[in-house]
This record gives sequence, structure tokens and C-alpha cells, in this order.
Amino acid sequence: MLGWWMVAGSAAVVALASLFSERGRAAYVRTRLAQRPEALPPATVIVPVKGDDEGLRENLAALGALDYPDYELIVTAQSAADIPSGALPRRVKVVLAHGGSAEASEKVRNLAAAVAAARRDSEVVAFADSDARVTAGWLRALVAPLEEAGVGASTGYRFFVPARAGVWSSLRAVWDGAVYGLLGRGDNPFAWGGSMAIRTEVFYATGVAVHWKDAISDDYALSRAVHGAGLRIAFAPGALAPSAERITACGFFAWSRRQMLVTRVHAPGLWGKALAAHVLYCGGMAAASVAWFHGSAAAPWVLAALLLPGMAKGFLRTRRARAALPSYAAWFRRWGWVHTVLTPLVAWLWLIALLGSAYGNSIVWRGRRYRLRRGA
Repeated sequence: MLGWWMVAGSAAVVALASLFSERGRAAYVRTRLAQRPEALPPATVIVPVKGDDEGLRENLAALGALDYPDYELIVTAQSAADIPSGALPRRVKVVLAHGGSAEASEKVRNLAAAVAAARRDSEVVAFADSDARVTAGWLRALVAPLEEAGVGASTGYRFFVPARAGVWSSLRAVWDGAVYGLLGRGDNPFAWGGSMAIRTEVFYATGVAVHWKDAISDDYALSRAVHGAGLRIAFAPGALAPSAERITACGFFAWSRRQMLVTRVHAPGLWGKALAAHVLYCGGMAAASVAWFHGSAAAPWVLAALLLPGMAKGFLRTRRARAALPSYAAWFRRWGWVHTVLTPLVAWLWLIALLGSAYGNSIVWRGRRYRLRRGA
């Protein structure tokens, strides 16, 4: 009896304490969304392409129609065969890497080639992913934090908004939403490669190009370079990148394990905290459920104290995302509830992904296998 109280009670206390942090995060998001950058320096937007993503043509068209006065769009790939016919928007520069460091991932080689080919007067370099459809104000939102002293890079994040939200697409949306929920005021632990920006001078001064030389993960390498220079990574909630991509059950488990395996190798501290939190949280759910089955009158109350804060956090995350993506209001009205209702189940999927990523050091991405190395 004492054992289940210790596990379930501790998990409930941690869950409640985590919920209290949401108020400050919400205030930060409101402030950032209301922010208007004083300067809009010339910029280069880079998006790597590898085959035909769902909605690729529309995603690239959105990047070609940003509400920003002076920017160039570069689509980069290993070879011309990687870019589907008819996918490119007007006024786009195509950069083909045709090789590069054999140790780096194909994506990193493509990005490095694109940065080297960027126009010389661009003061900001921003990076996007081909499977997301950014909003018109995306680049403005990324540029705004770069004006502040001590900020080395800015980051948005993705938010899955599948048009037909099947079971596994919905579960992935909630799963990934938990990562979005980590980002907020102050220095953030990482920049996400599908929505990040850095001043060109900072890119070279912090040695991002050097960190990319043998890197598999573009964003963790950039984050390491920025933090190594003593600079912060600022969260730009207005740069949230919606993705309508769907996924199957097998695809979900492979995708989530890959995300956590990359994190375990490149950010072991972050991975360890996530594992400890989910072992405690899921252990608390299990302990309270068993105690309830055996007739404990207190168990259902402890279970509620454990589950409700997590569900409330899911609800609040959805509100913040909806504020950042007003053009997706219809999607949130129809499907936003999944971030509240599915949160307890998704906690177990998180635990499965974390445990599954505890072994191994290789991933398969876009049809190629890569061996992960610490610091690369």
C-alpha cells in the first residue's frame, strides 16, 4: 500500500507542478504573437526536398508567398531527380549538393550547399521543411527574436493538423504536441530544423558550418553551436508550422522511435529527463489503477489528480496553437479535443518510444541508413 502511494502520489505532485508552468508560457506566447519586428532584413529561406511529400507543391507555394518584403527562396536537393516535376513555385533558386562530406547526412549536405549559395546581402538564413505548410507571417515571426541581445537563433515548431485525422495521425499530433509544449520564454533546449532562423553573421561566427561538417542532425548541431557560443535559442510561436501529413501505426512507431533515438544521442540529458518523467507518470497511472481495482477508496482521486493536469496541459497547448494558427480555426474546432482526451494514452506511447530508443545507434531516414554519433 505504501509503495503505490509513493509512486502515484509523487507522479500526481509532479503533474500538478508541471501544470502551473503553463500560465507563464501562455503569457509569453501572447506577448510574442503581438510582437512586430522593427526591422525586416534581407533573408534567405532554405527548404530541402527529397521526393514527393504529401502536399509538397502547396507547401513550397506557401514558402514562395510569404508576407516579407525581401527574401529569396532556395530549394535544395542532392540531385534534380529528388525534386518532383511541377512542384516548384515561381521565383525559386534550386541548389543541388552533388556530394559533400561522406560523414554528414544528405539533408545536412544539402543545407550546407544552399547556405553557401545564398545571396550575399541576406542577413538572415531561415530553414523550413517540405512536409509543412507555413503561414504568410512565418518568416516575420522567426526574424523578430533575432533583434534581441543574446539571441543566437530562433525556432518555431510543427503542429500536425491532418485533414482526415485518423487514429494514428491523431495520436502522433498529440505525441508531438508535447514537444511543442516544452518551448517558451528564455533559452530553449533546441531549435527545430523545420522552422528555425539565424543571422548570417552568427551562423559563421558560431561555427555552424563546422558543426555541420560530419553531422547527421542539422538542428541539434546548430543548437550545439549556438549554445556553445553562449547565446540563447528563442521560441517564436508565430512560426508554428502546420503539417497535414498522415501516418499509419507502423509508421508512427518507427517515426517516434527515430525522434527519440536522435534525441538520446544528441541531447542525452533531455532524453533522460523525458524517460524519468514518463516512467514516473505511467508508473503512477498503473499503481493507482491497480489500487483502485483492489478497492482503495482514495485511488480514483489520486488517479484523477494525476490525469487531469496532463489533459489540462493538452487543452492549453491547443489554445496556444490555435492563437498562432488562426487560419486553421476550423480544424481546431473539429479536432482540437484530441489533445485533451488522448493525452493519458499518448503518455504510454511516449514511454514505448523512449524505451525503444534506449538501444541502437542507427536510423533510417528518407530511405537511407545513418549511424548516429555523439556530437555529430
